[in-house]
Amino acid sequence: MLQPILKKLFDYQTLSHDEAREILVNIAGEVYSKSEVVAFLSVFMMRPVTVEELSGFRDALLDLCRSVDLSGYDCIDLCGTGGDGKNTFNISTLTSFVVAGAGVKVAKHGNYGVSSGCGSSNMMEYLGYRFTTDNDLLRRQLDEAGICFLHAPLFHPAMKAVAPIRRELGIKTFFNMLGPMVNPSNPGSQLVGVFDLELARLYQYIYQQGNKRFAIIHSIDGYDEISLTAPFKVITQKGERLMTPADLNLRVNAPHEIEGGHVVEEAAKIFTSVIEGRGTDAQNNAVIANAAMAIHCFNPDYALDSCLEMARDSLMAGSAEKALKRLLSISI
Repeated sequence: MLQPILKKLFDYQTLSHDEAREILVNIAGEVYSKSEVVAFLSVFMMRPVTVEELSGFRDALLDLCRSVDLSGYDCIDLCGTGGDGKNTFNISTLTSFVVAGAGVKVAKHGNYGVSSGCGSSNMMEYLGYRFTTDNDLLRRQLDEAGICFLHAPLFHPAMKAVAPIRRELGIKTFFNMLGPMVNPSNPGSQLVGVFDLELARLYQYIYQQGNKRFAIIHSIDGYDEISLTAPFKVITQKGERLMTPADLNLRVNAPHEIEGGHVVEEAAKIFTSVIEGRGTDAQNNAVIANAAMAIHCFNPDYALDSCLEMARDSLMAGSAEKALKRLLSISI
């Protein structure tokens, strides 16, 4: 029964780490009714989640997840929280292939879109990728394509259990916040895009407790990625800075220039044109900026200018497209 916890939450109290952890385990086990879960999720749409709650939810998902062994690989994940309501094209997915094409191993954690028309899993599935939990196949993909894709519902039963409810609600929940934190391969580096600065602070606190190289990015006009539409915050283990497109020698984008398709077919057209080197300057620059920041996160010794050059070369010389084609060929 979730009612005592709901009453506590409705009385403006918060959960301890252990309470949050236990509740999410029970949600995964479908212990509660659908209406109880909706009520529980609704609480966190109306007030911020605390560090204790978010870390408890995270630990539950990691306890329950299907493990994957990518030891021996130094990987990065690039994952946004989603939920920014901006309907951009698939910047983080494209960025992942650009980073792989630049020679950095990528273990991409992704899911179907909930608050957007086309999430990374929607795109990969549309392109012909077959989701897998086969450890040997994932390692082969990393070896030969430089990237593998970890479809969240296959690895996280809690996410799978609540997926129909999230789809019906169609708005961001704390599961959006958890996605980047629960990559089952536990990569050594992570570029995380978040939809608001308050959440960026939560991530900063939690990530500083570990030993992962990380970069948390947030555009101050609300994008969960470097949109180049406004200044953006970059937070790493070394501190934080507010940057502008000019700092990357890139022009400012207008919001309409980076919009995506509202359905998968439209989104795929944009995805394909960009990865084939036929994107607009605005589209290319957004992908290159995020890829450069990911490369810099992976190897902070690289100058950011060098990372930008590596990212641009990967996209425009076709290395990113080769990584995609190779990955698709291995997944069949």
